[in-house]
Amino acid sequence: MSTAIVTGQPVPGSSLESDLRALGFEVRPAADASDAAALLATVPADRRVAVVDARFVGHPHALRLGLTDPRFPLAAIPGAVTAQPDARQDLTRALAREASAGGGTALAVDGLVTALDADVHRPELGSLVAAVPADPQARNEARQAVAAVDDEAVRLKSAVKSRDGFFTTFFISPYSRYLARWCARRGLTPNQVTTASLLTALIAASCAATGTRAGFVAAGVLLIASFVLDCTDGQLARYSLQYSTLGAWLDATFDRAKEYAYYAGLALGAARGGDDVWALALGAMILQTCRHVVDFSFNEANHDATANTSPTAALSDKLDSVGWTVWVRRMIVLPIGERWALIAVLTAATTPRITFYALLAGCALAAAYTTAGRVLRSLTRKARRTDRAARALADLADNGPLAGFLSRTLRAALAAPFPVALAGVAVLTVSLFSGVTWAPVAGAVGYALASGQALARPLKGALDWLVPPLFRAAEYGTVLVLAVKSGVNGVLPAAFGLVAAVAYHHYDTVYRIRGDAGAPPAWLVRAIGGQEGRTLLVTVLAAVLTATQFEVALTVLAVVVAGLVLVESIRFWVSAGAPAVHDEGEPA
Repeated sequence: MSTAIVTGQPVPGSSLESDLRALGFEVRPAADASDAAALLATVPADRRVAVVDARFVGHPHALRLGLTDPRFPLAAIPGAVTAQPDARQDLTRALAREASAGGGTALAVDGLVTALDADVHRPELGSLVAAVPADPQARNEARQAVAAVDDEAVRLKSAVKSRDGFFTTFFISPYSRYLARWCARRGLTPNQVTTASLLTALIAASCAATGTRAGFVAAGVLLIASFVLDCTDGQLARYSLQYSTLGAWLDATFDRAKEYAYYAGLALGAARGGDDVWALALGAMILQTCRHVVDFSFNEANHDATANTSPTAALSDKLDSVGWTVWVRRMIVLPIGERWALIAVLTAATTPRITFYALLAGCALAAAYTTAGRVLRSLTRKARRTDRAARALADLADNGPLAGFLSRTLRAALAAPFPVALAGVAVLTVSLFSGVTWAPVAGAVGYALASGQALARPLKGALDWLVPPLFRAAEYGTVLVLAVKSGVNGVLPAAFGLVAAVAYHHYDTVYRIRGDAGAPPAWLVRAIGGQEGRTLLVTVLAAVLTATQFEVALTVLAVVVAGLVLVESIRFWVSAGAPAVHDEGEPA
């Protein structure tokens, strides 16, 4: 239960109190500022509290946006302000000052907002009305403006992401928004819909694993159904403003879990038909994860940079002003909607091998397009990267104790971070394809040395944001190459499991950083070895063990890594201090 203190004299014919009760507020009237301050002191400390001007005229959804969004400690719209428990002291102090200054006069809520000594979130209302009319004529005009705008239509439209892919915008959102409203009216939560989406995708993967044509057709249909639910959960969260830390964690991780589980299902189905495509499945997961790391690293490197302009960015903005180019560019990057539609159709109509070939080709084109554009932007802009951005890039690099020891031993940086990292990856790549048994071990040692040197100075160079993606490609690629070279069928599924576990750790790191919560704890990074430690360990295992033993070792390593990162991740995301991260940006 939340409490709304309505100040001033009630206005005849006003629906304010009923609107507030519909939003879950207990309404308490206050005559003036002193009365409001006294009432505020009686509200339990664990409740959200709102102060609303009795003269308020506006849409119920304007009140909902201003007073019920759980992501912001303080929020306000004209005539109303709210504070969550953590921000109650700020509101109390401001209200006390207004009461002492105004004596027994009516409280001006907008003046109270101005008096707050803290950041106040002000939601964009668009065509929604929120006003405090000063006289009957202004009140009548405000009520006419409310009647002219369909509150529910605005609410339903705002439930859909403003930036989404072509397939999602034109083939999913036109009806999924109504499904979201249906769920809201029946009391379903976004977390329940997210879980339903995951279960549907896992059933789709199980159908694909049957290896039959009927199973492949069912898998394609269910994958699209899972994506519809995946869109619905976010739209439900925006429609009803049901944001939570648990929902943030589920939303951040389940998309990848669904997609990569489906890859595994396709690979199992192909194996039933006598076609081994595990290498393609692992390659698709690696390519997709590396694409995401490119996105994450670039955004983290530049979102708070100063002087952050370039001719390339200006051209991109100009292209966005031409309607058809927006959709073409969004489709080229193969976002989740287009990608899942492609996978679903090809699964139903063709074979797993063809599906993976098309997926790899599409993702490779998308990766080349996005990476090239970002490299050009980085080379042409004169941005000054902040210490916070450099720290985020270092955390995304995921260096472990071995790289740290080598960096401290050499002490001084030998060269700029990006060239050193690139050289280390090149040495490792050559060693993997040399054909000499122990060459990958030597290459991994050199790579570990380069990893430490790459982070010996802050990652503030123009292209230093490419260091984390290079490390992801090196680590995952090492596992893929050595698994393929083993020649034993069971090694590739074990390698798939290991890369999936490590990739989860890297996605978890990204979303913690996005929530300004920092990287996972240092003990976890040390316990799972860091990216250079795991790379070296896998090369040593491949050199000293037989192929069958290598399969067992990768399986054990996958289980250990998955167990450690999942336990710590679950502990963090369900804790009270975890950030509520809800991505409204580019579709993944």
